[in-house]
Amino acid sequence: MKNLIDNQPAPEPYRRPRTKLREYSPLNLIMASAGLQILGIVLTLLGWVNALVSCALPMWKVTAFIGNSIVVAQMVWEGLWMSCVVQSTGQMQCKVYDSLLALPQDLQAARALCVITLLVVLLGLLVYLAGAKCTTCVEDKNSKSRLVLISGITFVISGVLTLIPVSWTAHSIIQDFYNPLVADAQKRELGASLYLGWAASGLLLLGGGLLCCACSSGGAQGPGHYMARYSTSAPHSAIRGPSEYPTKNYV
Repeated sequence: MKNLIDNQPAPEPYRRPRTKLREYSPLNLIMASAGLQILGIVLTLLGWVNALVSCALPMWKVTAFIGNSIVVAQMVWEGLWMSCVVQSTGQMQCKVYDSLLALPQDLQAARALCVITLLVVLLGLLVYLAGAKCTTCVEDKNSKSRLVLISGITFVISGVLTLIPVSWTAHSIIQDFYNPLVADAQKRELGASLYLGWAASGLLLLGGGLLCCACSSGGAQGPGHYMARYSTSAPHSAIRGPSEYPTKNYV
């Protein structure tokens, strides 16, 4: 019996498998951050152009075609700065508003907010150029990241400022359209400028959000930063090594 026990091979102790580290080069993080910045600033520029066109075009409110007759002699366009009358022959006559106080409240607020939005976007672009990776206005990398973050927040604020007047004007148009006390000749529909304003707001919000994400992904990772990925280790085995068995003398 003693010989059989001595000849039995002892079980090997459990060895934890080695894990391989997956390294992410800082160059890849920098390139990803630069790509997000480029995409964000392109979307922001497109949003600024849409906001400018929406502010300039006199197509915030257009004539509503109500009734059985689809043949009309003229169409009326109302914008922030002027109103236009388009004849059926193709001729168009525009007139700048004589008095600011004569405008509805939604158009008065839209005037101010649109101008503020355009100026805020320009300010955000200047801040971004100071902190962009392709410029040398600021040498410190942390300061560059903060400037990019500030510009992204500025673009998000400008997107909200663009959304407010557009949605307010659309709400006023829809409310008057379904109001039975308003004459059919005074009812208006949503113009093309409102859709451009909504598109501008979405582009500014998306571009500003991408710049904020680029700042967090590129600025938080310092040089030589690596991320390790560990494999799930197997549960500890209950098998004990030969040194863990209690020794007992057999006679």
